[in-house]
Amino acid sequence: MKDLLPFDIAPQPDEITCGPTCLQAIYQYYTDPIGLTQTIDEVPMLEGGGTLAVLLACHALQRGYRATIYTYKLQIFDPTWIDLPREVLVDKLLAQAAFKNDPKIQVATDAYLKFIALGGQLKAQDLNGSLIRGFLKQGTPIIAGLSATFLYRSAREFGPNCDYDDVRGEPSGHFVVLHGYDREARTVHVADPLQSNPMTGTRKYTASIDRVINAILLGVLTYDANLLIIQPAKEKKSHAQAHPDRRR
Repeated sequence: MKDLLPFDIAPQPDEITCGPTCLQAIYQYYTDPIGLTQTIDEVPMLEGGGTLAVLLACHALQRGYRATIYTYKLQIFDPTWIDLPREVLVDKLLAQAAFKNDPKIQVATDAYLKFIALGGQLKAQDLNGSLIRGFLKQGTPIIAGLSATFLYRSAREFGPNCDYDDVRGEPSGHFVVLHGYDREARTVHVADPLQSNPMTGTRKYTASIDRVINAILLGVLTYDANLLIIQPAKEKKSHAQAHPDRRR
């Protein structure tokens, strides 16, 4: 069984704007006219470059979308927290931020508190092909925060220009969009904003679903490790719903 959503993505303008570029591609899929430059300008970036899935989610929530994050980010979320009432989860996040003197945890905590206040949904579920296929079958593309190092099987990266360096380098995080799958071949269709990616050198390709799942889980090394599901308000129609003949 194959399911492929009609999906386009622009090339990211630089090394650190993969997140906003993926987000703008999702907006474009839902026929939202916001441009890439505006999206990049409006999404907060981290001091060292890049952004977090939760900051992308907050931008979408503020534009009237629904946003759900499936998190595997153990640096931020204890596994026992997922089913807590929202007010208890907020208390846990605040207590953790007060105890752990880590600037990135502080930024992430503030973002998740905003995400929760805006009505975002936080979930944890075993990451497998069924979870990914379920959203794609509904016509919902998925932003995946993952380890680019593992996905590409590339050398780790070093320095301000993200040079490949297998000795001095560190693992690198990245955002891509999953927009289709082939169940028989066990592959996922990936829209990747990094035009020069070492995997294929193209912005659209297929990859083993097992490799993608492992890359997502290894995103814990770079504050990624999540699926971001953005859906329009229930009264809106998605691109796939509006043009069912273009799905295949």
